Order: sequence, then structure tokens, then C-alpha cells
Amino acid sequence: MEKKRKKLHFSVKVLIGLGLGIVIGIILQPYADFASTFIQPFGTLYLNAVKMLIVPLVFCSLVMGACGLGDVKKFGRIGLKTMGIYLLTTFFAASIGVILGNLTDVGTGLDLKTDVAVEAVETPNFVETLTNIIPSNPIQAMANGDMLQIIVFALFVGAGIVIVGKKAEPVKGFIDGFSDIMYKITDIVMSFTPYAVFALITPVIASNGKEVLLPLLSFVLVVYAGLVLHLILIYGMGIRFGVGMNPLEFMKKSWEAIIISFSTCSSSATLPATMQCGKRLGIPLPIRSFTLPLGATVNMDGGAIYQGVTAIFVANLFGVDLSLTEEILIIATAVLASVGTAGVAGASIIMVSVVLTSVGLPMEGVAIVAGVDKLIDMPRTSVNIIGDLMCSAIVARSEGELDAKKTMLEESV
Repeated sequence: MEKKRKKLHFSVKVLIGLGLGIVIGIILQPYADFASTFIQPFGTLYLNAVKMLIVPLVFCSLVMGACGLGDVKKFGRIGLKTMGIYLLTTFFAASIGVILGNLTDVGTGLDLKTDVAVEAVETPNFVETLTNIIPSNPIQAMANGDMLQIIVFALFVGAGIVIVGKKAEPVKGFIDGFSDIMYKITDIVMSFTPYAVFALITPVIASNGKEVLLPLLSFVLVVYAGLVLHLILIYGMGIRFGVGMNPLEFMKKSWEAIIISFSTCSSSATLPATMQCGKRLGIPLPIRSFTLPLGATVNMDGGAIYQGVTAIFVANLFGVDLSLTEEILIIATAVLASVGTAGVAGASIIMVSVVLTSVGLPMEGVAIVAGVDKLIDMPRTSVNIIGDLMCSAIVARSEGELDAKKTMLEESV
């Protein structure tokens, strides 16, 4: 019981850091440069420490997750279930974004100008996307932080260990021990989260006054509405019927990861907390070690909603009429782009340029929405994290391995 109280205390400290950051940020609005110069670096140090952990943590987690599944057939079955759920929810998310953008006519009647030039990002074709998944040099992929290639390599290593069996036990033991080391280092880094939350939120609030937000208020509100709608409809039904849990109870057990993701705007940076929340939800280690690192890279529902709304916003802003075919293409591009989107802060703004390019919309639209991207990035990352945990719990339940009561009992001992 003492351990449970300690975790609750940590969550309270994170909330206090968030609240103080908002209050101090409002006070420091006339001195935004001070907040950026003297407060933000502490948040940057925290993010750098987390980024230091991401590659080894994801690699070890996925390898051990694949090993823990026991056999290649189960490995393939769970992999298909996981990717199927992630892509399906992303499709719904992108559709919600496009539909809401059309229903609200977001961007119509606004007169926003920008002198910022944004370079177009070429949309990779299907063959390039497929061939880039397999790393020609896995060491280089790790050095570059190419998460999709790292994930694929880790899955190959895990599957190989399972197939080889007893002879591969030394390798499995080494990776298992190394993963324990990374988890311990992660615990140390995560203990600084409340202070980092304060340092990350304060300059965001200080730099974004109402003068910047008011012209784009309708755009921000439509994106927020899409996130809430997706959370209530898609995730609400998924948690209720797929997981078999009360959505409020699910959110309560996921609260720590939600708060951290809101502050860091990074699915990858939140991964250690997401793993802990997965344990609290009763998702067994082999499954959560497989599904959650994968979700941190391929599950970007919040980003898909943002991309859908942004495409309609930019089209209306510049007076471009989109056909039904082009809107379907926006949805398809948003779904495919989510697979390759890095789970780090600000990655969605890059993918917006891909979506705009796919239907020939002006790239100046990216510069316009970039001013409020950080404020949208916070809730959409939290939505991504909830989706990761929901998918993992659904997969665990479909395998007959979801047991929240057992996990809660183990944590209280």
C-alpha cells in the first residue's frame, strides 16, 4: 500500500508542476524571452535525457516482448491484431478531422498572411515506404533514431531468438539484463518529471498570448473538438466493449502517462510512463513490451485528426475547392503517414506538409498553423497515448491475458 501512495504522490507533483507552469507562464507573458532563455533549458535537458533512453529502451522492450510471446505464431497473430487496431483507429481519426473541417467550414473568411517560406516535403510512394522499413544498416538506423527501422530490426531479433531456442539464451539473457538497466535509469530520469513539466509548459504559455491565438481560435477549437469526439466515440466504445472496462476507470489508471504526454508532446518520451500504466491496467509484460513501443511510432490518431482539419482549414483559407476524391486522398495519406511519423514533439507538423502536398494545397498553410502547433500538440499526444494503451489492453484481452485485479494485487505487495 505504501508503494501505491508513493505513485499517487508522484502524479500530484506532476499536476502541481503543470499548474505552476501555466500560472508562471501567464505572469511571464511580457517576458517570454526570459522564460525561453532561463526556464526552457531545464526542460530541454530532461527531453535529451529521455531521448537518450528511447532507442535502447524500445529495442530491448520489443525484443523481450517478442521473446515473451513464446512462439512465432503467437508473435505474428498479436502483431497483426496490433497493427490492425492502430490503422483502423487512425482511419477513424483522419475521417473525423476531415468531416469536422467540412461541417464547420474552418478557415473560411479569415485573412491571415505569412512571410515564412516552408519547403515542401515530397510524399514517398508505396514502394519507397515499403523498402525503407527494412534497415540496410541497423546500427545506422539506431544512430539516426529511425524508429520504424529499429522496431523492425528488434522484431526480427526477437523472432530469431524464439526460433533458435536454447542456443540463443545467452543473447536473450544479455538483452534482458540490459533492459533492466535501462528501466532503472528510466526510473531515475522520470523522477525529475514534475520539474521538467514546469520548465516545458512555462515558455509555451509565455510565448503564446491571446494576440497570436485569437485569429486561429476557430482552427484550434475544431481540432480540440475532433480530439474529444474521437476520445468519447472511438476510444470510449473501444474501452467499454474491447477492453471490458469503465472508460473513467481506464483513464484514472492511465493518468500519469496522459499528464506526461501532455507536457512533453512526445509519445516516445512518455513510453516509460506508458509501460507503467500498462502494468497498472493488467496488461502482461510480453504484450505491453510489444504493443506499446510499436504504438509510440505507428499510432498517431491525434496527429491524423490534426492533419485532416488542417487540410480543410488551408483549403478554405486559400479558397481551394477540394473534391471528394481529394478528401479521401487526404484521409489515406494521413493514415499512411502516421506509420512513419516519429513519436517526438512537433513531428505532426512535418506530416501536415506531406498531406498538403498530396492534394496540391499551398505550403504556406504549414507556416500559418505552426504558430499554434505546440498548443495542439499537447492534447493530441495525450490522445495518442490513450490509444496505445487501449489497443494494448484489447490485444491482451483477446488473448485472454488481461488481468487488472491480479496486477493491482502484485503492486500492493
